[in-house]
Amino acid sequence: MITSGLARGFLIPIRALRHSPVLLPLLLILAALMAPTTGWTTGQDTEEPDLSLRATPRVGFVPAEILFIGELRGGSDDHQPLYCAGIEWTWDDGTHSARYPDCDPYEPGTSEIRRRFSQRHTFQHSGRYEVRLSLKRRDKVISSARTTIEVRGGFR
Repeated sequence: MITSGLARGFLIPIRALRHSPVLLPLLLILAALMAPTTGWTTGQDTEEPDLSLRATPRVGFVPAEILFIGELRGGSDDHQPLYCAGIEWTWDDGTHSARYPDCDPYEPGTSEIRRRFSQRHTFQHSGRYEVRLSLKRRDKVISSARTTIEVRGGFR
């Protein structure tokens, strides 16, 4: 129980400082100066980018040509697992498309991930389609997103 008493004794003064307009900034500066110069990371450095997918238009008529745009948001620009990822589109109409880029070897702090992916696809039959964009390394899905569109039959 000694450690809990020590922790409690340390936290009480810290909590009191958060209301001090002078002491809290000084404490933050002191903490920054004492931080190690290597291995220090911020939340953004370790955060994995989030993949989203949208379609334009979301409703169309046969034959419907739809533009799909995937975007990676957040995280660092050199997030290694997503560097040079394969791009796979599953159209939910029995077809799929894939692209596996040829990239230079990964270099921390220099290599940048691709953040925007776009592809047009034409749907020949009416129905609801759940389209999926997957970013892959070898056969492993690193990140994926999906969206649903509707294709309606044409008028005769």
